[in-house]
Amino acid sequence: MSSLVARLLRIGAVLAIGLGAAGCVVNPVTGKSELVIVSAAQELQIGAQNYQPMQQSQGGVFSLDPSVNRYVATVGQRIAQHSPRDLPYEFVVLNNSVPNAWALPGGKIAVNRGLLMEMQSEAELASVLGHEIVHAAAKHSARQMTRGMLLQALVIGTAVVTSDNDYGQLAVGAANIGAQLLSAGYSREAERESDYYGIDYMVKAGYNPQGAVDLQRTFLRLSQERGAPSGPSLFSTHPPSQERLELNAAKANELGNTGETGEAQFAAAMRTLKAAEPAYEAYDQGRKALASGDFNTATRLARDAVNREPREASFYSLLGDIALTQKNFDSAIRNYTDALNRDATFFYPYLQRGLAREQRGDIDSAVTDLSASLQLFETAPAYYTLGRISRQRGNDAQAKEYFARASTSPGNSGQAALTELVRMDVGTNPEQYVQLRSGTGGDGELLISVNNPNPIGLRNLAFRIIYMDSNGKPRTIERRMNGILAAGQSTTLNTGLGPFASADQFSVKLIGAAPAE
Repeated sequence: MSSLVARLLRIGAVLAIGLGAAGCVVNPVTGKSELVIVSAAQELQIGAQNYQPMQQSQGGVFSLDPSVNRYVATVGQRIAQHSPRDLPYEFVVLNNSVPNAWALPGGKIAVNRGLLMEMQSEAELASVLGHEIVHAAAKHSARQMTRGMLLQALVIGTAVVTSDNDYGQLAVGAANIGAQLLSAGYSREAERESDYYGIDYMVKAGYNPQGAVDLQRTFLRLSQERGAPSGPSLFSTHPPSQERLELNAAKANELGNTGETGEAQFAAAMRTLKAAEPAYEAYDQGRKALASGDFNTATRLARDAVNREPREASFYSLLGDIALTQKNFDSAIRNYTDALNRDATFFYPYLQRGLAREQRGDIDSAVTDLSASLQLFETAPAYYTLGRISRQRGNDAQAKEYFARASTSPGNSGQAALTELVRMDVGTNPEQYVQLRSGTGGDGELLISVNNPNPIGLRNLAFRIIYMDSNGKPRTIERRMNGILAAGQSTTLNTGLGPFASADQFSVKLIGAAPAE
């Protein structure tokens, strides 16, 4: 069993225990009694385990100007002082162009660079942070779990919703869980609740509530301009509406439109970020050009971004990706190294440089880079490549472990890793890769139904059957299935044994299988 599966099962067990002990607790924000299954300790654990992986999956920490992170954290802590729930609140700015902000359980909050670019005042920032603080303080994620919206996703940890600006499609491990927490979205009731009380908190912190009105008006405009979101954004998880704008305006009028707006402070704090906006726009367009295979345009835009802001690491990673796609490994490695020289806290240039070095044949350096990337963020490509290297070096046990970790991802690397794992291990542990059911047919004969969920075909399926004969004595017999069971296919084998009155008269075990390829 892979470490990811084990971790997910442990989380599932924790939630199951919580479900068994579910009871009514008082919502610290609203004062209402609500049914929840997740304890405060479990919220803290989920938030702490997923905060760093979620940051890495969405661009990493914005590092071009560290003072921006300090500024946002200062505003966030100023508002958090007025939350009725004492949590270890943390605030971070992510290097991501998508206008978004989110909160994990336990007070772990993030704001994207792209959202800051849409704001004009500290009061607007206070509105966003107050809103997210309420999500954490009011146990909104816990309420989702209670309603059963996330329980299965947390246990299974399947696909991650992605966008042009995140790396979730590469992820295995905790980032899958965090993405499920965020992509499910909140109810309309939770959104209204976060708006209402978030305005209360920002006013208590000394901010003008008109900031919440201005920001909601901006969100409405942006959502109309951009249409339906294709990935996680503020508009997919916090959908704006005329109703929310009107409710915010009514709340602001009720409290009085007085207090600090902070346009000058905000402008000063965002000076570097605002100045770099054309560079990030060129970078985003360069990413799209690379995705469409237009290397010349991608290169021109990436170099334009570097020329405008040579301190930003992600621009060099784009140049590296262009070179790697064209199999210019030396150029790719140089550009990823330039990225790491500017920001060594983000997994992506380590991963990509490791892949480039492996393809160039510099295996020891590739292992070093890939291992460094995994320390920051678990990805299927890193585990899959390390698995291939381990197999080439004759360390099959280590290779299987790497392939097993990678195989939990639904992407290309995950499927490739699962293929390798099945080839290496199905002969030894066939029951782990084939789904088997046994029962009786209409005449009481023993039938074996098998399903091959793997990406490759299987052959030589063998079964050991233990059954009670007509004299009540146990008998053992083996049966084999002829031909190939193709990938994703199912079939039924009639053993010719029986009739049996009930299933407790026999047992069936898969004892053999081999890859068909």
